[in-house]
Amino acid sequence: MYTPWFLEQIQQGYFTIKSPYNKRVKIINALPQEIHSIVFWSKNFGPFLELQADRILVKKGYNLYFNFTINSRSSLLEPGLPKLEKRINQARLLCRRFGPDKISWRFDPICFYRQNNKQIENNLNDFTMIANAMADMGISRCVTSFYDDYKKIQTRLCRLSLQNKPNNFFVIPKMETKQKLIQQIADYLETKNIQLFLCSETSLFTNLGLFSRIEENSCIDGKLLKKLYGGNPETKRDYGQRSRQGCRCTKSIDIGSYEDHPCFHNCLFCYARTGADTQNKVDQNENKRP
Repeated sequence: MYTPWFLEQIQQGYFTIKSPYNKRVKIINALPQEIHSIVFWSKNFGPFLELQADRILVKKGYNLYFNFTINSRSSLLEPGLPKLEKRINQARLLCRRFGPDKISWRFDPICFYRQNNKQIENNLNDFTMIANAMADMGISRCVTSFYDDYKKIQTRLCRLSLQNKPNNFFVIPKMETKQKLIQQIADYLETKNIQLFLCSETSLFTNLGLFSRIEENSCIDGKLLKKLYGGNPETKRDYGQRSRQGCRCTKSIDIGSYEDHPCFHNCLFCYARTGADTQNKVDQNENKRP
């Protein structure tokens, strides 16, 4: 839904970004000769493709890379997304236009959860089907991690339960369970010529041992972008990210904002500010007015 805003800023040649910590405003030059690559994250590239934003950006001279999160269908965990088949078709279209090496498939996060004190469930129901579809497209990277229990998510779950919605909560599996599951996933993906990467999972990665074929991920990977597009992208490590947790990203500039660009997919496990959180705050302020 923010594609028109993004394209307008590209047309102007700059982005105005605001620090979430000190609120300082900074102008970022976005001319093609100043930018090596633009890396997009999304669970739904439909609006982006419908506006032909990819073709507009390529025509202007930008190199593009896509981190595409495609998880199992779940109206509980990810209520605001199009049907799974539509998202897979979006990935297929991106592959045709850019090649599978420009797309990283994220199945993220892996969630264990319980509804109304019933049996523990997880969100891996469609994993093999999605993996098969990605393999057929030629995509060779899968990135995953396990759910992180942020305070913001606990607050969201409490609010929803007070609204008489199902009482849901997430379950953190033991390390042994994580190891066994992640190795099973890696073994299956290997049969599909897909490499598994872990995103900010240092403890799990360490416990897998020296001979594991699983690697730590760089969502922004300057070395990969250089291999794909040549030139001289930034390849130095970004230690401002979650490096202690295993983030291997190289330096980049994030032009998005949780405050100005809340996501209306309203995923239950999201650590960012969702549209539902924003609306709830508005509703609370309305109720406080005399």
